[in-house]
Amino acid sequence: MTGSEARDEAAEDPTGPAGPSEGHAAAFFDLDNTLIRGASPFHLAVGLRARGMVTARDLAEFAVIQARYLAFGENRRHVDRVRGRGLSLVAGHSVAEMIAIGEEVWDEVLSLRVFPDTRALLTQHLAAGHEVWIVTASPVEIGTLIAARLGATGALGTVAEHVDGFYTGRLVGDMLHGEAKAKAVRALAAERGLDLSRSYAYGDSANDLPILSTVGHPVAINPDNRLRRRAHRVGWPVREFRGRRSAATRHGVRAASWAGAAWALGVVARAVRRALKA
Repeated sequence: MTGSEARDEAAEDPTGPAGPSEGHAAAFFDLDNTLIRGASPFHLAVGLRARGMVTARDLAEFAVIQARYLAFGENRRHVDRVRGRGLSLVAGHSVAEMIAIGEEVWDEVLSLRVFPDTRALLTQHLAAGHEVWIVTASPVEIGTLIAARLGATGALGTVAEHVDGFYTGRLVGDMLHGEAKAKAVRALAAERGLDLSRSYAYGDSANDLPILSTVGHPVAINPDNRLRRRAHRVGWPVREFRGRRSAATRHGVRAASWAGAAWALGVVARAVRRALKA
């Protein structure tokens, strides 16, 4: 499906944006597997590894989590593990350094992994005069970067504490996941005068149920089994975008995926060989 076809379908589909309204509507997009295929922290870890900030063992662990996520969907235990490891890895490094790495990872990998149909929905919301927010458990710096590249209003994400421009290894508040996402969206709505009953939310996981239940127009995109069952039970729209990409996009995503996997396996193999020689 071309971008124009996706936009035409989004405009005709009742699950898409209905146009400006008096209630100042917004659209909230989950990031991983809703807007971008797979788990963005894995690709960020690859970028960190290239700069010596992540060990081969760390990268292998991230790679396993990425594979599990693609196969089975989001798992809170794995998300918590990523959070803990991520905080320890960035401690002592600067915010500017993390943003620079994020920009390179976006240009080299993540931009190839955006679902065209989800991006078309995002564009339709902007054209309808809605605010568009990315809401993610990933670091807010990464969410803000991606929001800027896609022309969205802004991003809500997990906030890692930093002092004088350097990360401390601690969080500010809780990880933006599950109910914390819904709480953040409600706070944003109160601050900006958004009418959540007229707003939209898009998510792929049962962990997105709190934010989906917060708005008047929830939509399940590429849902895991639990979310799919819930959506069918309560009558939420379900959109499946994983198999609907242009040939060029499929080639780019496949190349990026295999390149990242091959690189990670190579790093691990070299580390094992060095350990055996030691």
